[in-house]
Amino acid sequence: MAEIIESGGHEKGGKKRPKKSPVRMDMTPMVDLAFLLLTFFILATSLSKPKTVEIVYPKEVENKEDQTQLDDDLATTLLVGDSDDKIFYYHGKFRKDTTELIQTNFSKDGFRVVLLDRNRKINERVNVIKDKLNKGEMNEEQYKKAYIDITNDSLAPFVVVKTLPTTKWKNVVNAIDELNITNVKKRAIMDMEKREAELFVPADKLAGMKLK
Repeated sequence: MAEIIESGGHEKGGKKRPKKSPVRMDMTPMVDLAFLLLTFFILATSLSKPKTVEIVYPKEVENKEDQTQLDDDLATTLLVGDSDDKIFYYHGKFRKDTTELIQTNFSKDGFRVVLLDRNRKINERVNVIKDKLNKGEMNEEQYKKAYIDITNDSLAPFVVVKTLPTTKWKNVVNAIDELNITNVKKRAIMDMEKREAELFVPADKLAGMKLK
């Protein structure tokens, strides 16, 4: 409860002004309104949700016939080491004597260019359905179905991201981001083999790692 009181009348210039009665202002409704607004905004505000990356590892099978068969010409392997500059890739099947590792990075002019070139035909088809979606010739549900069919085409490239026990998590996230940007949906994350790691990891560090 608040009370505002104005002073009484007084004489000025020989005239007596009428005396005003005190003015009382009840602030209770305003306090109630403030609490109601505060409660409303607390309930209406969306809380920040943690951003996570879902990673699906390939299932290990005993029978080799049950393994997914990949075309060597469509396969690209990305080797992510224990530092930001220890990132290499190679195409096709790994052969210790002939496979050449090419160093790259996660900039827009790095591994992304390689993926865009490998996935060029798939991206062209994706751009076509995006154009149809923007023009209203295709709804959202039709677009999602067409996108899945295109990115899982038998001729779409496959990328295997291989890591070390000392690989930084942020580099794995960067690799997944590049795959998403370039619409490469056929991917897997696996442990690096010793024969691959020994091509760029010093022998003293390699000795302490448990690699197959």
